[in-house]
Amino acid sequence: MDFVVRVGTPEGRVQEQSYQAADEAALRSDLEKQGLHVFSVRRRGVSAGVKLPALAWGRRKVVNQQEFLIFNQELASLLKAGLPLLQSLDLMLERMENQRFRAVLTDIRARVSSGADLSDAFALHGEHFPRLYPASLKAGERSGELEAVVRRFIRYQRLVLEAKKRAVSALIYPAVLIGLSLVMLLILAVYVVPRFTEFYAGFQGELPLLTRITTATAFFLRDHIVLILAVSVVGGLLLRRWVNTPAGRVGFDRMKLQIPLIGRVLHLFALSEFCRSLSTLLAGGIPLVPAFEISTAAVGNARVRSALEPRIQMVRQGRAFYEAIEDTGVFPAIAVDMAKVGEATGGLDEMLTSVSDFFDDKVETLLGRILSLVEPAMLVFMGLVVAIILLSLYLPMFSMLGQVQG
Repeated sequence: MDFVVRVGTPEGRVQEQSYQAADEAALRSDLEKQGLHVFSVRRRGVSAGVKLPALAWGRRKVVNQQEFLIFNQELASLLKAGLPLLQSLDLMLERMENQRFRAVLTDIRARVSSGADLSDAFALHGEHFPRLYPASLKAGERSGELEAVVRRFIRYQRLVLEAKKRAVSALIYPAVLIGLSLVMLLILAVYVVPRFTEFYAGFQGELPLLTRITTATAFFLRDHIVLILAVSVVGGLLLRRWVNTPAGRVGFDRMKLQIPLIGRVLHLFALSEFCRSLSTLLAGGIPLVPAFEISTAAVGNARVRSALEPRIQMVRQGRAFYEAIEDTGVFPAIAVDMAKVGEATGGLDEMLTSVSDFFDDKVETLLGRILSLVEPAMLVFMGLVVAIILLSLYLPMFSMLGQVQG
């Protein structure tokens, strides 16, 4: 039978290799005779990862950012208090309410107790956690300052969460206003307008052009509402399927960056996300090239990420970091200049933090400006639409009054 075995070598390395043996017991005995420490043995074809409960709608994350922030705060506190890592994990497992996170953390705890590093255990579940996290843990394990690295990651996570909350809070009111406006227009078109049309059924003469356009639109919406909804649902599913492809994701994110005003906010937020991730990794002692690679993968916008990925090889070949990001065409000149100064003075991580703060301030300013423009624009737009609908409904009355007076 074929087995996949995770073993520790006399030199201290942990490896995963394939072996053939009659059974698991015979394989373990043979490997121990060779001086290897056996951490785990599994049949080939059997998943090594923990089996998680089914995730709704195909979601891969088992823990949201807020829960993960609390987890790291507790971990840092327990490590600072002097508790061993395994005992800290046991205490957090006892209080864990998220069952999917508990299942993953149980597997991580088992791997750590078998001799694996905490960073390696989290990396094996990389699809469930930020890729930045295992790399940060690895830096802390190398330097012997795991608690300090976890706290640095906490600061990073707080800043990212605060930036996202500010963005969402600024956009909630316009979104609600647009939604209510669409509902009101739908009610007017589907319910109110047809009632007036019945009232004008006996009207002698041709209705005004504006009235005919309004009533035709209303009847079309009323008679084809099911078809419109079905087409919308199918279109949404096809769009989602396209977005889930690599090319579709890049294309969709490119379109988002081209939206007036909003695209600029999304662009700056992606750059801030990259700079803050890279700064966190560099401050933790990760070399520039792997830090660059990990930070690029952490960028949420696929268009910005696709512009950064080819430049990793440039830095690997010896090009300056500021030249690489300048070549992307997505960084403003001031960010490139600040990176150049930071690289020349040996303080790239601190300079990248300043760049990220600068981008965050720009995002907040732009969001405030957008909010100040969207509110009156939406009110004016809705006022015009309602005025047009009411005018189209009352024009025939004015016409009838004119005929009576004539």
